[in-house]
Amino acid sequence: MRAYELREEDPEFEGLEIVERERPEPGPDEVLVKIEAASINYRDLAIAATEFGYPGEEYPMVPLCDGAGDVVETGADVERLEEGDSVVAPFFPDWVDGPGTPEKTHTATGGNRPGTLAEYAVFPADATPRMPASLDYEEACTLTCAGLTAWTALEEHGDLTPGESVLCLGTGGVSTFALQFADAAGATPLVTSSSDAKLDLAESRGAEVTINYEENPEWDEAVLEATDGVGVDHVVEVGGAGTLERSLGAVRYNGEVHLIGVLSDPEADVSPQPVLHKASSVRGVSVGSRAAFDRMARAIDANGIEPVVDRVFGFEDARAAYRYVWNGEHTGKVVIEV
Repeated sequence: MRAYELREEDPEFEGLEIVERERPEPGPDEVLVKIEAASINYRDLAIAATEFGYPGEEYPMVPLCDGAGDVVETGADVERLEEGDSVVAPFFPDWVDGPGTPEKTHTATGGNRPGTLAEYAVFPADATPRMPASLDYEEACTLTCAGLTAWTALEEHGDLTPGESVLCLGTGGVSTFALQFADAAGATPLVTSSSDAKLDLAESRGAEVTINYEENPEWDEAVLEATDGVGVDHVVEVGGAGTLERSLGAVRYNGEVHLIGVLSDPEADVSPQPVLHKASSVRGVSVGSRAAFDRMARAIDANGIEPVVDRVFGFEDARAAYRYVWNGEHTGKVVIEV
């Protein structure tokens, strides 16, 4: 089978190469999936460009965690799935349900387990979710990481309810899904970006307040102004330490900051004083379980949510797709046809 191997860390992504590999065979409790489409997350860029490693990770490795396709073979003990089922790759192949644990989250697709940038991949059947019925492969392949992370933050952890407010930092994959889930739930989405064009797109997708953080560097004050001095119920915090201080300023008393990303200055110092003063919560989010994915899939089908696919690249153009995301030219997700 054709597959990409990542052979070394390289910010120019020259370490990505197409190779021929043996098609994997499913074990007794596994399924073999013919991958139709895969998509890129910032986590995948970090693995390719920096020393962002997982325990047991070795080069060469097959990258990417996002993928969708069809089951073409099942192991002898598999009962939950059958040949012909359309499925999505699991981010954590050992996390089926319940809260995350070190054991459930030790192994990650496209990290220390072969990923989805290949014609075929093997996954444990119990951890592999079915595709939402309303989506095609290119849409469904965006859900493994970004979609499920946003869902876990707002619904599994945050118990998002109509009338609450959600601040989405930026217009990347996680933030765009958070905007869509908030809008579908009857909440009020607020979106920040440095691009007015991207903010216009966010507004067309349901954002009720948009803030250009280049024009408003103290964007937490702009959030307070937009919420009559109260602040937001939820912040989907994809920036990390470099933006966390302003997120704490923007959240309301007893509000929640869902800490997801590390896109900004990881060395920034953040005072815990706003957390104490507002009795707010800061909680890390690490994607989610297959059971959480199933709940998200039902919500996607019920609400007609369509993942935002910015651009689709051909298989041979995977390096260009990586660079496109690295340069921040996209909104939503970038997909590679397999």
